Amino acid sequence: MPAPDLMIAFFAATMVFAYMPGPALLYTAAQTIARGRRAGWFAALGIHVGGYVHVVAAALGLALLFTAVPVLYLTLKLVGAAYLIWLGVRMAIAARQTAPVSDTVKPGRNPAFWQSVTVEALNPKTAIFYLAFLPQFTDPAASLPIWAQLFVLGVIVNVLFSSADILCVLLADRVAGLVRSSQAGGRLLQRAGGGILVALGVNLALNRH
Repeated sequence: MPAPDLMIAFFAATMVFAYMPGPALLYTAAQTIARGRRAGWFAALGIHVGGYVHVVAAALGLALLFTAVPVLYLTLKLVGAAYLIWLGVRMAIAARQTAPVSDTVKPGRNPAFWQSVTVEALNPKTAIFYLAFLPQFTDPAASLPIWAQLFVLGVIVNVLFSSADILCVLLADRVAGLVRSSQAGGRLLQRAGGGILVALGVNLALNRH
């Protein structure tokens, strides 16, 4: 692995990126606010699992396709944006038809996990981040080959990012709990969560980077 001083810089930079408010934290907060703490946990887990798609892609060099074939990047970005908007609209519509969300929903019936895996896997900006960030902390003289270093560093990044998602779930649930007790409050939270997802989708679609 890279030298200790390089790893210290790596951990410091990763923590800054992990706890900087961004789309993943907003997405996790939206799921928690709209569907409850259990959905938040499944969303955080889904984002974590989906992150490994990009870790493996970076380690194998597949993420280079996005820089070599811009149309592929644009296509995946628009598909991911459309999926986020669709989830948000569905969540907002469901607020009119359902009672306040409850944390007693069975895991098998909670769609947040697979939705979150899909959202993360379809986000090409995550792939570009790994491609740009990880190679800065590899060491050609290390005992591990570069691809293995990229994989290990990517796993560490994914775990640290997930720690921020977990904290986000706890904070969002605490805030939402003040409103969720009433039926009107529960529906308002679902609409708010749906609005956040729609906003994230629109931002992803219109972002030129």
